[in-house]
Amino acid sequence: MTNFDTDLLIVGGGPGGLATALHARRLGLSVIVAEQREGPIDKACGEGLMPGGLAELASLGVDPVGMPFHGIAYVSECHRAEARFRGGAGRGVRRTTLHAALAARAKEQDTEWIQTRVTTIEQDAHSVTAAGVRAKWLVGADGLHSTVRRAVGITATAGKPRRYGVRRHFKVPAWSEFVEVHWSRWGEAYVTPVEPDLVGVAILSRGRPDLAWFPWLVRQLGTAEHGPARGCGPLRQVVSRRVAGRVLLVGDAAGYEDALTGEGISLAVKQAGALVNAIADDAPASYEAAWHRITRNYRLLTRALVLASAPRPLRRAIVPAGQLLPSAFRLGVNALAG
Repeated sequence: MTNFDTDLLIVGGGPGGLATALHARRLGLSVIVAEQREGPIDKACGEGLMPGGLAELASLGVDPVGMPFHGIAYVSECHRAEARFRGGAGRGVRRTTLHAALAARAKEQDTEWIQTRVTTIEQDAHSVTAAGVRAKWLVGADGLHSTVRRAVGITATAGKPRRYGVRRHFKVPAWSEFVEVHWSRWGEAYVTPVEPDLVGVAILSRGRPDLAWFPWLVRQLGTAEHGPARGCGPLRQVVSRRVAGRVLLVGDAAGYEDALTGEGISLAVKQAGALVNAIADDAPASYEAAWHRITRNYRLLTRALVLASAPRPLRRAIVPAGQLLPSAFRLGVNALAG
């Protein structure tokens, strides 16, 4: 049989799914995005695009409005370590702004949409069917707790330590040209400028996140008005594989280490390009190796940092160590920036 509704059915209309759609349309593949929610989708997110991810988006014709940042700073009450990016600025972009920009570009490129929830998937050697759509390939881009992943029998377990994230926006002028990561005994708080008078504060921790853990940050925020809290977790998802027949996973659905180093969206965009190249070559198995290559620095550095910060004596030493060893800190930041 050769009658297909589309070359590629993408389940999930977030950044990973829409980046996949744009890569596919660039190669002339037809695309349908299946997403149950309407409009720009908001979720807990650090909202910082690293320079490499920003360049990938630009190559797809996507240039979201936001605030430039020029590096990463680790901050504690008495110490500060800073590292500038060598390859240009990153950008703080509200999740909804990024999603709207990606969706607009995908529509310009004749991507189709259906509003539905995918719960079951059937496939054979030549096609895959879900939500009444018969496609040559299906991409699961439906997040940390992917339904697609479960439907095709790919196992995932929540790794340890189990950590969770909560993000709020505060109406206050951005005060730094860096994304600041504030460290306390109990967790980290990411501060990302996303608009001239708005910053996002995302707290990562094992327990229930609390801004009071960072009194110096509380003083900086003052009495600023803030928006609702959005949460996610457990953050670490250990996924056994990313390919099951004609179904491939991208973004958070493909496996996630932790949000600590802040390049989740950038990685999803890069994964999307590798995934589309694999299916265009009719070599889906090659995507597995490509995924490991793209995410290697992130997985190794993030895992090492999460484990090193678990014992409290070592945790207290992380920011002072970054301050005392600026070359090593700069090396780590720029290894993740590209």
